[in-house]
Amino acid sequence: MAAAGADPGSDPAGGPRFFCTAGRGLEPFLMREVRVRLEATQVEYISGKVFFTTCSDLPSMKKLKSAERLFLLIKKQLPIAGSSLHKGRILNEMQRFIHDDPGSWLEAISLWRKLLKHDPKGERISQRGANPLKRKAGENEIIIAKKLKVEEIQVAAESRGESQPGRLLQGSAERGEAVTGPELPEQRLYSVMEKAADAQNQEDLTFRVSCRCSGNIRKVVSGQEAGRVVGLALMRQFGWKADLRNPNLEIFMHLSDAYSVVGIPLLRAPLASRTYIQTAGLRSTIAWAMASIAEIKAGALVLDPMCGLGTILVEAAEEWPDVFYVGADVSDTQLLGACDNLKAAGLADRIELLKGSVTDLPLPSQSVDVIISDIPFGKKFKLGKDIKSILQEMERVLRVGGAMVLLLSEDHHQHLTDCGGGSIPLTPQGLVADPEMKMLLNPDRTGTPDTTSPSQKASSLQCLDRVLPCGSLVPVESFKVSLGKTDAFICKYKRAHASRLSPAGCHEPGAHPEVATMQESPCRRGSL
Repeated sequence: MAAAGADPGSDPAGGPRFFCTAGRGLEPFLMREVRVRLEATQVEYISGKVFFTTCSDLPSMKKLKSAERLFLLIKKQLPIAGSSLHKGRILNEMQRFIHDDPGSWLEAISLWRKLLKHDPKGERISQRGANPLKRKAGENEIIIAKKLKVEEIQVAAESRGESQPGRLLQGSAERGEAVTGPELPEQRLYSVMEKAADAQNQEDLTFRVSCRCSGNIRKVVSGQEAGRVVGLALMRQFGWKADLRNPNLEIFMHLSDAYSVVGIPLLRAPLASRTYIQTAGLRSTIAWAMASIAEIKAGALVLDPMCGLGTILVEAAEEWPDVFYVGADVSDTQLLGACDNLKAAGLADRIELLKGSVTDLPLPSQSVDVIISDIPFGKKFKLGKDIKSILQEMERVLRVGGAMVLLLSEDHHQHLTDCGGGSIPLTPQGLVADPEMKMLLNPDRTGTPDTTSPSQKASSLQCLDRVLPCGSLVPVESFKVSLGKTDAFICKYKRAHASRLSPAGCHEPGAHPEVATMQESPCRRGSL
């Protein structure tokens, strides 16, 4: 857990400070990824966010696969005790984020400019004519435009000495929302601004503020109110102008019972919105996380026997290119959608699509190195006890020593536990019990030391006496992740040995037709 307290936006020794948002449960994947891809230091997390220090450039940070959005950190500090404070005092505390340390804001703006300057092909928050970021109604609403326009005029008047300090939030104070403190002396503000790079361009900035409030503080003040007060404070402090549609700069703030975080989004589109996926299926961050622990190596055959729109296959193929992928599904509609995604990603020559049932796969026994699949669940898919026959068929085609990574609903996970598989231990936050992700990202690399801790090895050995219904699938690790309204489990298994006796529902080795007789998919013609 990250230590509470003030956290500067940059570290002179290690580089600027950043943070990424992540789906709940994906923090350990993201922590490992920033260490490997960005050589990040001071990596720490709070629920839904991972903080790190790195000297990497923006194009390198764009390659993060398990992150939702990327931010340059301005401040991270102790929370505002919303449950014990009056609304006006809370909003006044928020203004102190700006007034007490304007230098950190100016330094962050300077870093932001440099990052964008060294990313000429990148997308900028300030692009004119681009679609504005989607925001949640109410909670993520920024500033009420009509009220801001009037108060912006007041700010301009104050800067010319035509109004008394403190008048900016007069309307808010009358409504009991906030009371502003005295403005910094003009000469002190200019002294701070002279120390920041590009300070001469500060007044040219247009901005908007997105604020999210959660926990007890949300009961006292809304995100819209908080964003409005912060926006007015920034206008008064730095002379920036509010622009709700096409700002040069966006400020993001999250106030919770555990922390207060302020940052600058570095990209207009979320990292999780893949440009190479035409039709979204499973969340791309979840699909990549599943592939990242599957031990994919060069020359392997990777199967998704319930591929749907092919998201898992596309995510894996983008990251691990020297591998052959096969996707199967019983639905012509899903296969056609997957075919479109493969063509859009330019991966049609590396991913084979087949039509077939997951309980009767057209593949020889022990022919697959890795299986990665999202087991469907919900009202539309009521698999029930079929989950057992699905796993038995997957076990049949998986080679001894091969890995299988599944996304299971809580019901499926519990059903497998009740069937005798035992409870798979949840992997602690920040740990991935398998070999370093660097080995996964570079499977041909040799000589990397085994950094698996003794406790992790012991945990894996303890799994050997817990097997699933087919008798040779050993649970390795499990991660509970959020899918939005529901939770699910990413579960990893390994095939420990060849089944001596074929359990009910499992095919004997060699009992299935050869791959050459596979049924063709509606969008591909050919065979393995």
